[in-house]
Amino acid sequence: MISIKEIKDSFLHLWFPHICAGCGSDLLNEESLLCIRCLAALPETNFQAHRANPVEKIFWGRLPLVNATAGYYFKKESLMQQLIHQFKYKGNKELGLQLGRMLAKYLMQSGRFNADALVPLPLFPVKEKKRGYNQATVLCEGMAEIMKIPVLKNAIIRPQHTETQTRKGRVERWKNMEGKFVLQDIAAINNKHLLLVDDVITTGATLEACGAELLKGENVRLSAVVLCIASN
Repeated sequence: MISIKEIKDSFLHLWFPHICAGCGSDLLNEESLLCIRCLAALPETNFQAHRANPVEKIFWGRLPLVNATAGYYFKKESLMQQLIHQFKYKGNKELGLQLGRMLAKYLMQSGRFNADALVPLPLFPVKEKKRGYNQATVLCEGMAEIMKIPVLKNAIIRPQHTETQTRKGRVERWKNMEGKFVLQDIAAINNKHLLLVDDVITTGATLEACGAELLKGENVRLSAVVLCIASN
């Protein structure tokens, strides 16, 4: 015998279909925005369990990090690019929260990322207002659900607009970011192990500039995590 709940769920699904953000399939768990097939297809790096991984090497001699990692590889025309596009530019915050929760689970399994607080890489205010949110903050909010640590949204700000980094080399990217971050609440970061979070890393210049400013706090230890690392 069909229950009232089953009838209600069927009706809601007809008018408000719950489909996979990756492939459009409707064969997925109610609690997920990705089907089992797309979840299995995500290109995990497995860097989180290993020291001297490719993300940590980016910052060698540039920024004294405790640990660093990326959850997935990012390639053009890939499933991950599609997901980040939806989350970053199409307003799919729920997808960003889920990706944040997934990332946090990997970090906790490794036992290497026992931070005191999460710090999202800040956006220039005009860009954040136009987009409606900071994608790094959304990732942090998803991570915080799993890691049970606070998100310091206003500890550091990015008051100045910067030119796009897309076509710049490593040195140009660093010069473009130099002095673009400002500590706003230094008391909030003093004597803490901070986990700096962003969505994608290429040369690491933006994270480096932000991290260098955070390390001006008293007795601050810094780690970094990104959702994806660019891959050819």
